Order: sequence, then C-alpha cells, then structure tokens
Amino acid sequence: MEALRSIPIFVLAGLCEIGGGYLVWLWLKEDKPWWYGLLGGLILASYGVVATWQTSNFARVYATYGGIFIVMSILWSMKFDNYSPDKYDIVGALIALLGVCIIYYAPRQ
Repeated sequence: MEALRSIPIFVLAGLCEIGGGYLVWLWLKEDKPWWYGLLGGLILASYGVVATWQTSNFARVYATYGGIFIVMSILWSMKFDNYSPDKYDIVGALIALLGVCIIYYAPRQ
C-alpha cells in the first residue's frame, strides 16, 4: 500500500524538478524568454513542497528521489531532446532504481 501512495508523489515531484529545471535550462542555455526561468523557478520550488508529502524520513525520501529522477531524466530527454540512451544509460538507471526501491520499500522492524 505504501508504494501505491508514494509512487505518484515521486512522479509528480520528478515532473516538478525536471520540468522546472528544463525551463531554466532553456532560458539560460537556449535564449528563451526570461519568464521561462521564472516559471521554471516556481515549478522547482513546488518540488520542495511535493517532497514533504511522503511519509518516510528525509534521508530515504531524497535518496529515492535521486534514483527515480535518473530514470525520469532519461525519459524526459528522450521525449523532449531527441536523446537515445545507450545500454550503459539503461543498465545504470535500472541499477539506481533497484537500489532506491530497496532503500525506500524494504521492510523494517
């Protein structure tokens, strides 16, 4: 039941972090209008709020976000930047995802 509740929050936070960061990237690196940066900053700030919706402690939550963001960043880049991950990107992302699932979802006493 914990996974059913936490996974959508991880995905929403990932969209805020990656989407907001991408808008700032476009503003600074690809000469998009200033409001891309402003909107990106606001979306990035919302990521900090969404992260607090998780029920676990700070260390596990942020460690898990790291692994999920690795996977989501590759997927985002495939969709929006025409990026093609190689086998090492995929294997590395899967290892990271497995690791964070152990960190976050392993039964504890």
